[in-house]
Amino acid sequence: MIRSIPILNTARLRLAGMRPEDFDRYARIWADPDVVQFIGGGPKTRGEAWDAFLRNAGHWQMTGFGQWGVILQKTRELIGQAGFFYTSRDLGDDFDPYPEAGWALSPEMQGQGLGREAVQAAHDWFDRIIPGRLVAMVSPENERSLRLAGALGYREMRRSEFGGDPVVLLRRDGPPAHN
Repeated sequence: MIRSIPILNTARLRLAGMRPEDFDRYARIWADPDVVQFIGGGPKTRGEAWDAFLRNAGHWQMTGFGQWGVILQKTRELIGQAGFFYTSRDLGDDFDPYPEAGWALSPEMQGQGLGREAVQAAHDWFDRIIPGRLVAMVSPENERSLRLAGALGYREMRRSEFGGDPVVLLRRDGPPAHN
């Protein structure tokens, strides 16, 4: 099964499949304690980052969707990732069977609207190609991600716990209505 990863361009970003030469930057991003602050667990070792990097590539091959590398157009540097994935988190039939949205940016790139730009582009693509329900899991302390999820049309389903940490489980049945 061969599937190509679409390239999405925005005013400031390029969302593209991650390449082997992106791995060093990817590993540095995920080793940063500020990146994983609200995601749970600690910073990733280089080996853990490699496993996740390969899982991202394989997810596209198996499902036709996945996580894009988020690349800053002006520097051509990987600054994070955004997209969708299947997990088996054992959080219930209202969460586990649906694609989960996720995003992360390196701390120096946050607060500039780049996360919203990347995640909006990813959701626009998903809505055109694979419309349907999406879910997301966000720390209740991660106010930026909760605001972003709300702007994208996610609504709280319930609060739960994952890996010993409290989480907000969100659901999106399609793009938000524009007035």
